[in-house]
Amino acid sequence: MILEPQGRLQKASLRARVTWLAAFCVAGAVALVSFGAYMVVRKSTYDALNESLRTRAVAVATGEKINTPDFVGKYPAAFLAAGDVKMGVLLADTGQLLYPQGFDRPPTTEEAWDVAQGERDEFIWTDHRTESRVIAVKYQPGQAIIIAQSMSPQRTTLAKLSVVLLLIGGAGVLLAAIAGTAVARTGLRPVQRLTEATERVATTGDLTSIPVSGDDELARLTHSFNAMLGAVAESQERQRRLVADAGHELRTPLTSMRTNLELLLASERPDSPTLSEEDKREIQSDVRAQLDELTTLIGDLVELAREDAPQVIQEPVDLVEVVERALDRARRRASSAVTFDVQLQPWTLLGDSSALERAVLNLLDNAVKFSPAGSSVRLNLRQVGDGSAVVEVADAGPGIAEADLPHVFERFYRSTEARTLPGSGLGLAIVKQVAQRHGGTATAGRAPEGGALFTLRLPGRP
Repeated sequence: MILEPQGRLQKASLRARVTWLAAFCVAGAVALVSFGAYMVVRKSTYDALNESLRTRAVAVATGEKINTPDFVGKYPAAFLAAGDVKMGVLLADTGQLLYPQGFDRPPTTEEAWDVAQGERDEFIWTDHRTESRVIAVKYQPGQAIIIAQSMSPQRTTLAKLSVVLLLIGGAGVLLAAIAGTAVARTGLRPVQRLTEATERVATTGDLTSIPVSGDDELARLTHSFNAMLGAVAESQERQRRLVADAGHELRTPLTSMRTNLELLLASERPDSPTLSEEDKREIQSDVRAQLDELTTLIGDLVELAREDAPQVIQEPVDLVEVVERALDRARRRASSAVTFDVQLQPWTLLGDSSALERAVLNLLDNAVKFSPAGSSVRLNLRQVGDGSAVVEVADAGPGIAEADLPHVFERFYRSTEARTLPGSGLGLAIVKQVAQRHGGTATAGRAPEGGALFTLRLPGRP
């Protein structure tokens, strides 16, 4: 039962919690201010009462005196006009308290007798039995005057002040709760829009941006959420393009391979015309070539999908070792008619060595594919002095047409000259993605040798 209210509070909405927080803060502030004001007024009231008693006692002690037969010495004349106070005289030698007949006896205390005996100049105290404030001051040797005044007016004033402070504090808390509700409703409206947007995305998949108003923290949160929606939309669009392009690229070799296989199967039927051995060898060669093309295309698609996924591999990479491994693989794939002119400078960076090796290998394979027999592929790794290094791969082939330069890194893009050569059209797209993932860039141009020049720029240090 004790934990139930806390559980309900934890389940309360953010708007309700903001309202309660505002109310509690104002209640605390009002309580502190009210307590401070009450204590100041209370002290001032009692100080004023003490000063009034002290002034009156001095006036009585120094005022006119009369002789009476039942009083030792002169009797203070003020005793005869004591209407709102109780007055008396303490006699230290006899231990008597004398006060006017017909009036109430003033209260005494042990410290008051000390004043009569001359041990104190005065003593002020509160008599709770009679609810009065009492003062004892020296009068004559061995005597002290006692004056007691009721504290009812002061108590009434303080009680009224307590009621007023309580009412004002309650009104302040109520206004704070109303203001907190209004502020929470207004301030949390962008949060409500974000909530509705997330529910819309989860339910319908609609990635429409949310309208932004203002420039506060919630507006920045909305901008960030819109940026996230844009990134998700762009990712979905890339996936759709990849699926569409992959389906288009896969359809051609699959259709051709299916046609060849159906032709081979049909030739095996008893009532069908047979194919010559030469035709069978050509069909089998086409099927093997189409299988190789499919294998390459599927491998590139898998690699491209892996590059699209978020990567967390960040390790020190020696770029020279990466380039040398890619170069060894390229040499094994290339014919002996193509040579490599290699110049490498030390460079290290944080990244994925496997992905970097695949990017360099793609550039080398592309250069070998377009290089004529007896030519050389130039491979340079050099520092450029701005905190980055470049990997340059240049060939002596026909080069890249001006119309094709803006598109060479697009997925499945193949120039007119490249359509008759093996390849999937994804190798350079993988190079670009690897470069971007490592904070670099990939560019294409024309080499001094006349062929294509591909440059991979990567940050790092020597």
